[in-house]
Amino acid sequence: MLLAVAVAVAVAVAVGLPVVPALRHRLLRWALCRAAGRYRRRLEVLSGDVCPSQERRLRRLQPPGTAGGSEDFRRRHALGRRHPDAEQEPGWGKVPPLRPWALLCSCWGTDPPLQGSLLYLDTLHAAFPQALAPGGTALLSWGAGAPRAPAGWPLPTLYCTPAEAGAVASRAAALRVQLLFALRERALRVLEAGLPTELHDALATLRTSWPGLAQDLALGKLSPQPGLPEDTRGRLQALLAPDAARAAELRAECGRGFEGIVQRLWPQLQVVVVRSAHGAEQLYCDALCQADCKGLPFYCPFYQAAGALLGVNLWPEEPVPRFLLCPDWAFYEFLPCPAEEEPQTVLLGELWEGREYGLVLTAHPGDYRCRAGEVLRVAGFHKQCPVVEPVRRESQVLSVRGESIPEERFYRSLCRAVGMWPGARLVDYVCVESALLGASSGACAPHYEVFVELRGLRDLSEGQRYKLDQCLQEDFPIYKSFRFKGSIGPLRLHLVGAGAFPRLREALGSPLPMPRVLREERLLQLIQGTVIS
Repeated sequence: MLLAVAVAVAVAVAVGLPVVPALRHRLLRWALCRAAGRYRRRLEVLSGDVCPSQERRLRRLQPPGTAGGSEDFRRRHALGRRHPDAEQEPGWGKVPPLRPWALLCSCWGTDPPLQGSLLYLDTLHAAFPQALAPGGTALLSWGAGAPRAPAGWPLPTLYCTPAEAGAVASRAAALRVQLLFALRERALRVLEAGLPTELHDALATLRTSWPGLAQDLALGKLSPQPGLPEDTRGRLQALLAPDAARAAELRAECGRGFEGIVQRLWPQLQVVVVRSAHGAEQLYCDALCQADCKGLPFYCPFYQAAGALLGVNLWPEEPVPRFLLCPDWAFYEFLPCPAEEEPQTVLLGELWEGREYGLVLTAHPGDYRCRAGEVLRVAGFHKQCPVVEPVRRESQVLSVRGESIPEERFYRSLCRAVGMWPGARLVDYVCVESALLGASSGACAPHYEVFVELRGLRDLSEGQRYKLDQCLQEDFPIYKSFRFKGSIGPLRLHLVGAGAFPRLREALGSPLPMPRVLREERLLQLIQGTVIS
């Protein structure tokens, strides 16, 4: 029965047979959920004994006829450097349309993007029964010239957002257009974003531009804007229709303020889905949960590193995202933290709960034993399979004298300092090591420069600025020692104006998690040009 329905639906969709849209959506959803259930049962079996699964995956990743198992593989190949795609966008980029047989093959195949999306749809439907309604999901995701596949891409009728809107070259224009299409649909069940920064910046656009958005809704038009080509604007505008009632509702709700605005604009919304919600993106999730998205659960379904999909979150209602590392998606190795002088990796079945490990991946043929540049904490186990929490990115460590301050611990120190500034709330921040400044840093000892955007405060006294340096000294004894010796100079803190960080994210050129330590001079010059104090 499953095979017959799946084939019929997939073929009908592929060849464009005249199927009633609502019926097509329900049939395809049913078939996808059945396929997901089958793979979920298989995953339960694989999780019961991860070692054979890992050995099979490793054999598929090596050239045909390669002899030996994981021990021989580790002897033949030395540990690689950090993977060049370690900072690649989350998710898996552009995914081709679902082919008629792909759904069936997914039941016993090893295609992580398809299997990951099937597990996402199954998990989302189980936790939020109305979440898979046709046209009930709005997408806020920028693809830098090519649309990125949404989390539920095998079920395209899920989305009310035109794919072309996410492919606009301008990030700001793409998010504004997608926001307008989301505002048309009062009955949204799911609001999905590729990154929390994209949702954060789209809602910032709502705060500043809601009169113009309301006018566009009332007239059924798409206003000209920088970065939106006229031919693209014409095609997207053809999909709009005047809606004076919805425009009036938008004006009324925005006129009341913006706390909880998401739930008020979309009263049937059940969940906010973000593809990455850890590390540098946690700041935006916290800000959204406290204000615009107050009262709504956040669900981060996937864990990705080094350009590969590695894990899935099967617990959408838990506040801290945890990911099951799927044993047939990649061959995993782990370096215990802190690092040893002669590092020896351990395998998926050899981890200890509560410990931290650096991730080493073999996820693609030819890319063997690449350091992913990520540190994970083992939060528990599902049968034998580890459930992990991402801790930090190794590329985002501050160090001018070898003191090594990780991004998540610097963030905690910064939040503690901001708490000492009456009325201040942290909006965003980046750091720079003084070596990047060159001669402009002056003839002083190496130091950090920190650029922050605050709400509720437009200037700081020298004493207040020093609080951050003081917090770092209290939290990091090695930093305090270097400061006492004078080999590290005092931290310099700069306030930037509103809108500085969206411009910085646009300048990154691709949808990456926010870098907390800038390594490029052009990005440094951009943020320096926005300093107000």
